[in-house]
Amino acid sequence: MGFRMPGLLRSVALCAGLAIALAACASEEPEIPEQPAEVLYTNALNALEEGRAPQAARMFEEVERQHPYSSWATQALIMAAYSYYLMDDYDSAIPALENFIQLHPGNRNAAYAFYLRALCYYEQIADVTRDQGNTEEAQRALSDVVARFPNTPYARDASLKLDLVRDHLAGKEMEIGRYYLQRDMFLAAINRFRTVVERYQTTTHVPEALHRLVEAYLSLGITDEAQAAGAVLGYNYPGSAWYLDSYALLASRNLQPEEPDEGSWLQGAF
Repeated sequence: MGFRMPGLLRSVALCAGLAIALAACASEEPEIPEQPAEVLYTNALNALEEGRAPQAARMFEEVERQHPYSSWATQALIMAAYSYYLMDDYDSAIPALENFIQLHPGNRNAAYAFYLRALCYYEQIADVTRDQGNTEEAQRALSDVVARFPNTPYARDASLKLDLVRDHLAGKEMEIGRYYLQRDMFLAAINRFRTVVERYQTTTHVPEALHRLVEAYLSLGITDEAQAAGAVLGYNYPGSAWYLDSYALLASRNLQPEEPDEGSWLQGAF
């Protein structure tokens, strides 16, 4: 004899199944009928202005689907991406923007498309304790805006954001460098601090990076590089607490900051 469900449980299961089916039907958006491109676009724009971004995105996409070769379709593509951006749906916004950039590189809204793509990455930047993939993408995308559209408001804002992005990336290098330093992995730590000094010279993390290099080099007994790092720190940040700490640390070893030798990587650091 086959398995039979008790009556009460069978009723509950049937009700649950009915509820799921009704929810699925409710979640299905009704099809948008064929309409003139201008009508579709205007309806989408109205939805966006009313705060109904999901509906607006769908209607903007419908403009492109129903009228792919119209001038309305070109504008609708970027407006769909903007609607997704407002929803924080970056996974949908970025491909739409890249599609626009690929199809319409000479369009008057191309600069905005590049800028909006950069914002999508920028607004996903994570804390320095987490993976910085989006931060690196933001750096590339913002740099692209500055290089391609240098005399636009988008480029000016992108430049400001680039400074913050570089500072964030430098902060990640510092976090990893400190981790290695605390575990006596001095060569690995040095590589991270060198990256900050060489690649992120305009960031707020450079003074500490130079001080940590003094610490790491002294721990390895490489006194000439420790003295050189201290000298570069003192020359560029003479009044900083990091320089005072480095100077005291060198003095405790009967050393003092000295200019880098000709073969030192620090000679051309600044």
